[in-house]
Amino acid sequence: MKKIQRDQLYDQAKAWVLEAGKNIREKMTGTFEIASKSNPNDLVTEIDKNTEEFFVQRIKETFPNHGIIGEEGYGDKLTSLDGIVWIIDPIDGTMNFVHQKRNFAISVGIYKDGVGEIGIIYDVMANNLYHAKRSEGAYKNARKLAPLKMNPIFSEAIIGMNHFWLCENRHVDEKVMQQFVRTIRGARTYGSAALEFAFLAEGIIDGYISMKLSPWDIAAGKVIAEEVGGLVTTIDGEELTMLDKSTVLACNRQLHHDIASFIKKGRK
Repeated sequence: MKKIQRDQLYDQAKAWVLEAGKNIREKMTGTFEIASKSNPNDLVTEIDKNTEEFFVQRIKETFPNHGIIGEEGYGDKLTSLDGIVWIIDPIDGTMNFVHQKRNFAISVGIYKDGVGEIGIIYDVMANNLYHAKRSEGAYKNARKLAPLKMNPIFSEAIIGMNHFWLCENRHVDEKVMQQFVRTIRGARTYGSAALEFAFLAEGIIDGYISMKLSPWDIAAGKVIAEEVGGLVTTIDGEELTMLDKSTVLACNRQLHHDIASFIKKGRK
């Protein structure tokens, strides 16, 4: 992607994200419809849907040749990442949004032929914008984020991870993960994959693990984390496709090997 084109996309995407965040803050104090999707804990609100419609309408009007992948289904049915594709989660952390009115984010990743070019994560209630362009570093608001510390001490790591490893799955053994939690310094759960990626990039946590994430959960965070030296793969160290659900391991490169090796012991 040419620099001028990317800079224009970057500025426009940031403006839309900030506008969408303002809209969410104005609407969230009123009454809105809450429904569930795949299960009673998989929540969606009319504000999720309206926010995704907001992005889709503006992208289609301004960049009609761009593809869109969105959590709420208002985008395109894509089978490849050819061309320029926006990958959008209008509210990442909907349960937090509903119950806490905080700890949720807008997540927008822009990819060109499968390569992440732009990542934007907006912590709406804290008014913190994490953003990055490929090969140009990552930022929190106007402050450039420092490269991740290459701390090789596995036992001193703080890792963000959700509860899904406790559920029956084919990825890891529960006892191995219990030992993993005992071995590291601490585990944290924030309820928003986008914010976990942002906190990793900021250095608040040292790594992030999830057993099941969708492309819209990952797309922006992957770009931002990689711009501070993070490595973002499946828990097996394989490249993420951005078209399917997958496991995720994100951390600095020194920790990545240690964590992947530890978890591999629990593969079934």
